[in-house]
Amino acid sequence: MTLYSFAKILFRLQFRLMGWKVQGAENMPTKGPVILAINHVSLWDPLVAASSVHRQVAFMAKEELFEIPVLGSIFSKLGAFPVKRGQGDMNAIRQSLAILKGGGVLGLFPEGTRSKTGEIQKGMPGMVLLMEKSQASVVPVKVYGTANLLTKGWGKIAIIIGKPLTAQMLKVPDGVENRREWIADQIMKAMIELPEAK
Repeated sequence: MTLYSFAKILFRLQFRLMGWKVQGAENMPTKGPVILAINHVSLWDPLVAASSVHRQVAFMAKEELFEIPVLGSIFSKLGAFPVKRGQGDMNAIRQSLAILKGGGVLGLFPEGTRSKTGEIQKGMPGMVLLMEKSQASVVPVKVYGTANLLTKGWGKIAIIIGKPLTAQMLKVPDGVENRREWIADQIMKAMIELPEAK
């Protein structure tokens, strides 16, 4: 058993005890390259999202997390890799494309940082670049209840998995100046419109 599989079992058990709910699991493609586009309100979000799908997810995470003693090493062993925020990090882009072109699942937080209000923010167009170059489908994911999870999350943790979006489904209208920004906006709109957790 890999460290990833072992950690996933432990976290799934913990989240179940806390009343975790998953809706739309059937929307997750069983094979082929997939980008999980997830809203971001807490450091718990990648753990909740990865525990909610049956496939292994490799997360792109801010490089500062990998500088934390012990924790950074654990992140790496779980398949996460660093990205330098605020600039075009070619190493992170290459690693992301390698995962997707190998038929894997890449976890992204397209807002670029955690939302302090809980409201979903504008998505970064870099996600669209990866989508186009890898021909991956994008699955919008909305996470609830992860802010203050250990103190206020009991019975409130939920994740909604939307239907996959492909480049062919997101045709850019004539006259749009920034096509990648327009596509990113459509993906974030699909995330926002996911139903409230039942």
